[in-house]
Amino acid sequence: MTDHDWRSGYRHPTPWTTDYPALSLVEMFDQAAAKGGDAPLIDFLGRRYSYAETRDGANRVACGLDAMGYGRGDRIGLFLPNAPHYLAAYYGILKIGATVVNFSPLYTAAELAHQVADSGTRALFTLSAKALLPTALKVLETSDLERLIVGSVAGALPPTKSILYRLFKRKETADRPDDPRITAFSALIANEGICTTPPIDAAQDIALIQYTGGTTGTPKGAMLTHANMTANARQVMGLDPHPDKPDRIVGVLPLFHVFANTCVLNRTVASGGMIVMLPRFDAAQTLAAIARTKATSLPGVPTMYRALLDHPKTKTTDFSSLRVCISGGAPLPAEVKAQFEATTGASLIEGYGLSESAGVVSANPYEADGVPGTIGQPLPATRIRLVDKEDPAIPAPAGEPGEILIAGPQIMAGYWQRADADEEVFITDEAGTRWLRTGDVGQIGGDGFVRIVDRLKDMIAVSGFKVFPSQIEAILYHHDAIKEALVIGVPDPYRGEQPRAYVTLHEGAVIDGAALRDWLNPQVGRHERVDQVVVRGALPKTMIGKLSRKDLIAEIEAEATA
Repeated sequence: MTDHDWRSGYRHPTPWTTDYPALSLVEMFDQAAAKGGDAPLIDFLGRRYSYAETRDGANRVACGLDAMGYGRGDRIGLFLPNAPHYLAAYYGILKIGATVVNFSPLYTAAELAHQVADSGTRALFTLSAKALLPTALKVLETSDLERLIVGSVAGALPPTKSILYRLFKRKETADRPDDPRITAFSALIANEGICTTPPIDAAQDIALIQYTGGTTGTPKGAMLTHANMTANARQVMGLDPHPDKPDRIVGVLPLFHVFANTCVLNRTVASGGMIVMLPRFDAAQTLAAIARTKATSLPGVPTMYRALLDHPKTKTTDFSSLRVCISGGAPLPAEVKAQFEATTGASLIEGYGLSESAGVVSANPYEADGVPGTIGQPLPATRIRLVDKEDPAIPAPAGEPGEILIAGPQIMAGYWQRADADEEVFITDEAGTRWLRTGDVGQIGGDGFVRIVDRLKDMIAVSGFKVFPSQIEAILYHHDAIKEALVIGVPDPYRGEQPRAYVTLHEGAVIDGAALRDWLNPQVGRHERVDQVVVRGALPKTMIGKLSRKDLIAEIEAEATA
């Protein structure tokens, strides 16, 4: 079985045959800090932290954790928004040979508790925000989590903003209980930052556990080695045809997401650039940050670009510094790409990746002729192969769609404690190469550009986040009135897709869809909330009586065109 030969017609500036020797994230970070010195690494709402300051913070986190007894192989979680604490904690955890576990701040207590238990996370970093701390406290009480380390947003802000935050946003802050299991971030780093840290085997040691649905079902922890992460950071860095130009990247994508972890955090550290960090996406704040810092790039998801285009301040914003924007997480509508490029003068290119690939698999060229509507060409050292959608041992016919398989230095080691899942997604060919099944169906054109044409997965892409219908359905079944439930994704012009639930009721039950929606949505994460619960007399089933998501989608599409 052969894969596409990318050497002819390859349009990225770094040769496809480039090799990426194993390198740890700690080595990469320390090398960048030694070179960057007093240059800014972070601009957080106007307050700047240099490479040297950030390394000092990471060293202090490492020594604080070491003094608490944490070390090699331990899993330590980050339940954090974009804030300077994230970088200090991330690299500090890695320095002691421990593994970072990323948790979404959107998680409910039940979701967080499940993944804490699944990963065996011992300690958890969070902030004293009402959106975070109460959830973390519930998990501390209901799981085997040993310790919370709690930071303050106000402490990371410029002095004036810090005072205003304390005065006017007190209602957004939660009090930190007096509990020996809870440590203030400031107390953790109250040391000299000098301690002995273990050597790291970049090829074998797990740097990050990133939860994902894999190809189907319940989220699983993708185990990404140091070598996986640094290879992907260098691969993405190599897409830039002008590596010597200023590098100021807007970090509004959440760092807990693998897309941002590679494209915003590690890529920028490797390049010696600056992260213009914003705690969450706000169109006006993002536009102001671009103009204030003369930002050069803005990775995002399609809904972000649509929101920026719709904002009235876009017309008066200076975009002259912006060179390239990378869109991922969901298909990029052609009209959004065209309008954004016409408005800003920057290239908006589409890429593709998975948590299992450390973030990025392919992208359109930054400047060379790309192909709109495709996910571009693979990154250097990355191989893509198409196989039969039913039998991955059989190659897809030339020019025909097939399931996308990928191989490369960024592909995960496997799923955390899920050897069964590894067997489902990995295929080793006759040459000994291990391929990852993506569950996505694509076509490769004669020019070598890849187009996604279908999904084998049931996952719903909401503003770049993956939503698992089965999890929402499981909650729906807790309602006494609901007999059957199916959740599907419906097109949404802003979010890409929106979850929608379809249910049948038990005989004699009387309740409407609006009431069911109001009951359901508080129990799921914000990105999982449905726009409607539609009550039907029946839901489609297969010949053996299994509820059929595929047939439901077909019925709804037929109704829409009738």
